[in-house]
Amino acid sequence: MSNYLKQYQTMSNNIKQIKKVVALALFVGALPFIFYASAYAKDTGEGQTAKVENKWLDDYSKPVGLTYGAQAVIQPTYMWRGIYSGAANIQASANVGYGGLYADMWWNIGVTDWSFQYFQPEVDITIGFNRWGLNVYLLYIHNFNCGFFDFNNYIGIGNRLEVNAKYTVSSKIPLTIHWGTRVSASDGYRNEAGEVVRAWSSYLELSYIQYLPYGLSLRGALGITPWRSVYTHYSHEFAVQNVSVYLRKDWSVSEHCGLMLKGELAICPWLLAEDNSSAAWRPLSPRSQSVNANLAFGVYLK
Repeated sequence: MSNYLKQYQTMSNNIKQIKKVVALALFVGALPFIFYASAYAKDTGEGQTAKVENKWLDDYSKPVGLTYGAQAVIQPTYMWRGIYSGAANIQASANVGYGGLYADMWWNIGVTDWSFQYFQPEVDITIGFNRWGLNVYLLYIHNFNCGFFDFNNYIGIGNRLEVNAKYTVSSKIPLTIHWGTRVSASDGYRNEAGEVVRAWSSYLELSYIQYLPYGLSLRGALGITPWRSVYTHYSHEFAVQNVSVYLRKDWSVSEHCGLMLKGELAICPWLLAEDNSSAAWRPLSPRSQSVNANLAFGVYLK
């Protein structure tokens, strides 16, 4: 009976957290429509109401024809959603699109930590649709330690498949809400009965980018995981996963080529211990760190 009560309490807590996340998502999603309602009409001075050009929602350029791009980055740390995911690496990507539909392939070549004992290659394939500030895409992550089409639900590092959605209000209000859920492959943990349970690991992030003079941009982000997931090593329920900020400088080399330098600092609040011991720098065990930093230099073609 106690096991049933414990399961009921866990389920009840999960439902409460889901309600909070849904309420937050609905609030943020409603912001652009509030702006739209306030800017839709104005008095022309002649007793008539006329529609005005909306500066918040319709400033997205329509994709015309074939688009493509590529970039390459070298950096001492590989960070993903606030998580330390590897040491020194080179990352490169190439993308192609048409009318909002696009495909992207991304590669990572690097080592797992500063002991330089383990090589960590990775390839990500993205297929999505991006229009009107909404970017919906399917993300496939392959780590080369299993078959390319191996989608078993087992515990460990393997192939991963995610469904993601991002919405950016506009270039005037560059506020973005991002939701991603792992739907297949390596995403399981063992419950009290020893059974492997699929976690449906999910990540919700709110971010805002401020463009500054001289090619500078400043971005801040807050990321949470709403239930027991891979982001907390399946050890916590709801958790604030990522508080990060980066400063980026861009240089235009030509019309279709640019350089960038980016410095980033990220904190995983759920990892912070009361005695701050987890904030110590551990170069040979970086995954236990709650504070990570990175400096990246890259070139891109557009």
